[in-house]
Amino acid sequence: MTKHFLDIQSIDKPVLEELLDTALEMKQNKKSYSSLEGKTVGLLFEKPSLRTRVSFEVGIRQLGGSPITLHKNEVGLGEREDIKDVSRVLSRYVDMVMIRTFDHAIIEEFARYSSIPVINGLTDASHPCQAVADLLTIKENFQDVNSIHCTYVGDGNNVCRSFLELCGKLGISAGCSTPKGFECDGYDSEYDVRKAIKNSQVIYTDTWVSMGEEESGKSIDNFTGYQVNAELLKYAPDNAIILHCLPAHKGEEITESCMEGSQSRIFDQAENRLHAQKAIMDYLTH
Repeated sequence: MTKHFLDIQSIDKPVLEELLDTALEMKQNKKSYSSLEGKTVGLLFEKPSLRTRVSFEVGIRQLGGSPITLHKNEVGLGEREDIKDVSRVLSRYVDMVMIRTFDHAIIEEFARYSSIPVINGLTDASHPCQAVADLLTIKENFQDVNSIHCTYVGDGNNVCRSFLELCGKLGISAGCSTPKGFECDGYDSEYDVRKAIKNSQVIYTDTWVSMGEEESGKSIDNFTGYQVNAELLKYAPDNAIILHCLPAHKGEEITESCMEGSQSRIFDQAENRLHAQKAIMDYLTH
């Protein structure tokens, strides 16, 4: 049966733990890995991205493979050509596919007809690659991740969902603080953000209005009081770290000073996309 990496909930805990261990080993050990040697990976972008494209293209090459990047207007997934047809064609050409798209149903249908591994590079419902990078960053900063608490602050979006799912799978204490009406489905929200972060060693935020939501009517005014700033951090433990999956809207969900401050691990987190995704691709080849 073909293995895929579509969301956190569908992956067993031992596999997730193995992914984190492999990603850390790949980051620390500079020897070459060759699990994609002689293989080609298709990267299909319905949504553009800096980190996803570069980290996958670099990671594929570091594993010995070759990437082919395809954009929305080149494929017309589900528009110019049926999703199931594109899936079956690419299955005959390449050895693995990463898709970054909107509706999660698109990637589920693609995987259903695919005879090669499919990776979710982002959908509106889920961002599992990011979550693995997030937990890798946390493990690098805390020796015992089971003794800390993590709080996601802001919009209960796809990043929030995957992060909370992965923390839950690994037994790590985590919660979210969102405004009313912007909760993460399936999770309780602490509306008092100061109370939420009181005992949090990890404070995680993301843009309040995500790519593709600009015309949805969602406004930054809905999130007044949820900005990660110096005043808010006074309520968190001194050893708290700050995460953000980027790109950041500085002055909205986070201030410049917090991004550049000593508690920020944001650019370590961005680097860890590379190592996390290499581990995911390595796992899917076995």
